[in-house]
Parts: sequence; C-alpha cells; structure tokens
Amino acid sequence: MVTIYDIAEKAQVSAMTVSRVINNTGRISEKTRTKVRRVMEELGYVPNQLARSLVLQQTNLLFLMITDITNPFYTTLARGAEDAAKKHGYRLLFGNTDENLDKEQDYIDAILKTRADGVLLAPAGDASLPHLETLRKHGVPFVLLDREVPGVESDVVLGDSKEGARQLVKHLVAGGHREIAMINGSRSISSARDRLAGYLEALKLNDLSFAEERVLEMSFGPRSDLSEIDAWLDWMHPLPTAIVAGNNVLAVEAIRSLQARGLRVPEDVSLVCFDELASYAEIDPFLTVISQQAYQFGYLGMQMLLDRIQTREEPGPWRKVVLPAELIVRRSVRALNR
Repeated sequence: MVTIYDIAEKAQVSAMTVSRVINNTGRISEKTRTKVRRVMEELGYVPNQLARSLVLQQTNLLFLMITDITNPFYTTLARGAEDAAKKHGYRLLFGNTDENLDKEQDYIDAILKTRADGVLLAPAGDASLPHLETLRKHGVPFVLLDREVPGVESDVVLGDSKEGARQLVKHLVAGGHREIAMINGSRSISSARDRLAGYLEALKLNDLSFAEERVLEMSFGPRSDLSEIDAWLDWMHPLPTAIVAGNNVLAVEAIRSLQARGLRVPEDVSLVCFDELASYAEIDPFLTVISQQAYQFGYLGMQMLLDRIQTREEPGPWRKVVLPAELIVRRSVRALNR
C-alpha cells in the first residue's frame, strides 16, 4: 500500500508537505502542489478518508433521517436532498425511523459514531427533543424538515399545513358536503396539529359543527392492519359524506377500509388528502390532494444545512421557510349540490 512517505521520497519533499497537499491546508507553492499530485497519481495513491477526516474534523458525510421511506413524499424529498448534497461534494446516508423514538435514538448514535458533518431530519415528534439536544451538545448542525419541535431553535423547512387543510375543507364544502370527518396523525407532531387546526378553522368559517368522534388520530406511517380505521368507521353513525386524510398513507388505508365495506370513493364517501400518491393500482379515481413541494423540501433543507456547516463558527439567525402548497382537484369528491 502506498503511503505519504513513499510519495514524499519520490517527490523529494517532506511527509508534512504531502499531507498538506492531500488535505489542501497550509501555504504551498503551486509548483510543489502540482509535483506532489503528479507523483500521487503515478503511484496510484488513495487517501485514507478516516485519517483525513480526523485532520480536517470533516467527513463530507451528511445524514438524512426521515420517518417513512415508503411514503412518496419522503422519497421525493430524499432525492432533492441527495441532489443538493452531491452538488457540493457530500455523500448522504439515510435513516428511516417509522416515527419510532428508539429507532431515532439508534440513528443519533450512528450519526455521532460516523462523525457526520450535519443532519437533515424529520423528527418523530415532540418527544424528539432530547435527541436534538444531543446533536447540539456534540456540535452537530441540523435542519428540521416538515415538523417543528417545541423548545428547539433551529433552521426549519415546513409546508403550510394549516392553509392546506383549510383548502381541502373549503373544496368539500363547495361540493355541498357538511358532514366532514378527518383521519390524521398524532397531535404530538406539529404538522398534524397544524392540519387539525386548519380543519377546525374551516369548519367554523363555514358554520359546520364539530364532533370529536369524527377525528381519528393515529400514526402517519403504514400499519399491518386496518382495525383502528375499521373501528372508527363502525363508531360513526351515520358515516360522514367526506373524509380529509392528513397524509397520503392514511388516505390509502381509508380507501382500503371503505372498500372492505363495499363502499366506493367518491360515489359513497368523498376523500381528499395531503401529498401526492405513488401508483397504487387499487385506487381509482385519483385523489384530490394538497400537493407539497417535496423535492424543494429536501433540496432547500440541504442547502440550509450546508450553510450552517460552513458558518458554524459565526452562525447567523435561525431561518424558517414555509413552502406554499397547491390544491389539485381530481375525481375523488362527489358534488352533492348538483
């Protein structure tokens, strides 16, 4: 294996000079730098990345932690983050927590062991606070995506969840719906709280009554059975004419539960949701959705993280970016007022 001492001997320079060329540090003439690099190429030298990272205190590794890799929103977000990282010469590692705090803790430990330069993450929920404090304690820059955590000051990229929920309810009301239910994520997640707030505000603005039993709260992620949704639908008499789903995964599972009852969307129950869907063969028609800028979540979040890494010695004020969402009307809402 070729070492820096082999390079130094052939280039007739010191090992320290070779090290400075490899790590791009110190004041070295361009002539010497060119000579050393030529010898490195002739000998086929491959730098020891671990040793280099210890010298520079930088690994060029970044970490993206998301809550559900099967959700098309997060897969598109991941592509945006990876594109931005690669553009700036960084490699990106991925972790999927399933909104599970134990898994999140395991990934936090892995981030510290790999000495990742920074983390882009969608936290599992409000209880992620100690994990974020651990990152801050160890000086690891991070940017939050899609969710905020009370008590944590950081850069964050969010969607306008509250306004998105208002638009979905407004669309249903325009179609003559007055019995509107909601299936949503846990209130321990900021985006779920915002979507619930938008739903409730829209009901009030349209003089519609609110009934607690018409809101089901559960994990945003997929589950092995539909018993929770089934029990909720059994509880409501009569069934609502329309359902707002807090994300695309919940929308798919609501449709499956309705289909098991012999009910169709939109003929029997109308359904709208947040985020685009992947190609689920059993779903027809396409859903009316609030489409979020998933790619921009990842790309912009990564740019903000890289800014933090580069200015960690003199950090500027925290930044909060709220990306607007778009209502895309398709065929999942039956007009009752025609």
